[in-house]
Amino acid sequence: MKTRAMARMTAGTAALWLALFLSAPQFVRAHCDTMDGPVVMDAKAALQKGDVTPVLKWVKKESEGEIRSAFARTLALRKQGAGAAEPADRAFFETLVRIHREGEGAPYTGLKPAGAEVDPGIAAADRALEKGNVEDLVKVMANQVSDGIRQRYARAAERKKTADKSVEAGRDYVEAYVEFIHFVERLQEDATKPAGHHAPAEASGEAHRH
Repeated sequence: MKTRAMARMTAGTAALWLALFLSAPQFVRAHCDTMDGPVVMDAKAALQKGDVTPVLKWVKKESEGEIRSAFARTLALRKQGAGAAEPADRAFFETLVRIHREGEGAPYTGLKPAGAEVDPGIAAADRALEKGNVEDLVKVMANQVSDGIRQRYARAAERKKTADKSVEAGRDYVEAYVEFIHFVERLQEDATKPAGHHAPAEASGEAHRH
């Protein structure tokens, strides 16, 4: 009876933790907000040519008008001389990156300097596109995924051994369990969904399972 009661408590707490975890916003981690990232690099090229077209791909269609207006203002300010050009360019970069991030559903926290640290997977993804070969990226990500699974499994498996000793021990296990299961679930979903932008689970009618 005690074991069954603990099992019910553990399952219920797991569901609660999972619901809280899933309700937290998941932000895109990338380098599109750095001064040497692809968004700003395209913006620099666009300003140099006086053609806004190269940057429009970075924003949603509904934001295109705002970017065109900001671009036109920037070009006008640039004609006032070097002293006006630098702050004008910076303001345009910030506007473009902010709107791009909003389109991703990610927060904008300002432009990061060139050379800012980038996740190894992101850097490898860019190199793959530059080289026209994806194999190095596959190796980098396979190693990261394997390490992530092993670490979360080890934490959950260790806490499972003492999960029935007390409520607190059970909660420690549930926390590790939810992190482990959700990590695997997210990998599974990302690996099996068609390429392209994914609709949120709520909008697509999909439910998280474990």
